[in-house]
Amino acid sequence: MPVTAWLDIVGIGEDGMDALTPAARAVVEAAEVIIGGDRHHALSPNVTARRLSWPSPFDAMIDEIRAHRGQRLVILVTGDPLWYSVGARILRAIPADQVTFHPQISAFQWAACRMGWSLADVETLTVHGRPVEQAIPFFAPGVRLLMLTRDGGTPGEVAVLLTEAGLGDSRLTVLGALGGPRESRVDGVAKAWAADSPDFNTLAVECVVTPGARVLPRGPGLPDDAFEHDGKMTKQEVRALTLARLAPRRGAVLWDVGCGCGSVAVEWLRLARDGVAVGIEPLAGRRAMAARNAQRLGAPRLQLIEGRAPEALDGLPRPDAVFLGGGLSDAAIDAAVAALTPAGRLVANAVTLESEALLIAAHARLGGTLTRLQVSRAEPVGPFRGWKPMMPVTQWVWAK
Repeated sequence: MPVTAWLDIVGIGEDGMDALTPAARAVVEAAEVIIGGDRHHALSPNVTARRLSWPSPFDAMIDEIRAHRGQRLVILVTGDPLWYSVGARILRAIPADQVTFHPQISAFQWAACRMGWSLADVETLTVHGRPVEQAIPFFAPGVRLLMLTRDGGTPGEVAVLLTEAGLGDSRLTVLGALGGPRESRVDGVAKAWAADSPDFNTLAVECVVTPGARVLPRGPGLPDDAFEHDGKMTKQEVRALTLARLAPRRGAVLWDVGCGCGSVAVEWLRLARDGVAVGIEPLAGRRAMAARNAQRLGAPRLQLIEGRAPEALDGLPRPDAVFLGGGLSDAAIDAAVAALTPAGRLVANAVTLESEALLIAAHARLGGTLTRLQVSRAEPVGPFRGWKPMMPVTQWVWAK
């Protein structure tokens, strides 16, 4: 028997009820209960429904919604309910065939039109309710960003991060209350940003590199000196190949076992948009280094766990990729193999003879690809230069 949709989620803009489609307006006007923020209620003032604010904590929202099933329930959100909005969270708990969405023009669409930018050619992201450092991997010369902000302080925070990243000449535009009678615009340059911004705004950034600045690529293979480390780390050339074989993708989960300074996990998060990385590291000093690297390089969501494999792996989210860079053992390999999702990838690197023997045995037992990597870098030799070899790395790659 088909399910009848019982929940309407309506996007509303600064132009209020007048800009809604006839169908969306009829749904709002007929509502018995409306859930939304203060802004949303203010934008629909002449509707005689019971008004509810978002519950606190926000996780209680689903219980609140379900409690009103059987009534004409409407949730008001800003713009497009499924573009960095509450709609995606609701769909994780309520099946899509029970929900009707009524989208409105999004803040990104408004901002692109005000800036004269093709929306297909810009990066769209949000730091609303998220660490602002998440924007750092997107900073690159010539890139245009449209960003949903937390409040009026966000543009200043982004300006500081841009300047620290060598893009202080980037142009910032703060667009407030887009599409409404109070719409505003403030322009400036990151390195000299001092403007006041309205709390409800969308930020447009045109990234411009400062002459002589060193701008980091998104990856893979950031320079070794981009990381704070104690000398024991997966070096740049090997790290680039390691990440290529781990195959980062959007939303994927990585276990970085023996993560050290976090170089592989940090780069995974820079490459795998909305991805998850869990670093397992027994030494407190290295976990602290990894946390600092993650914050500075735009991977603030790196999760760090004290412990060793396989004991520390219990209860972690199931991985799509596992990197064994430290703590290599037969038990760690077996635990990773068992935990991986279908088509998941395991990459293990060894520099000692004992660890190499483990990988040779694993390759003989499970198959996969075994490779020996040798990298040399040019170094001064008196008044001349010569090749200085790094320690060879044996790499085993296995796909489930």
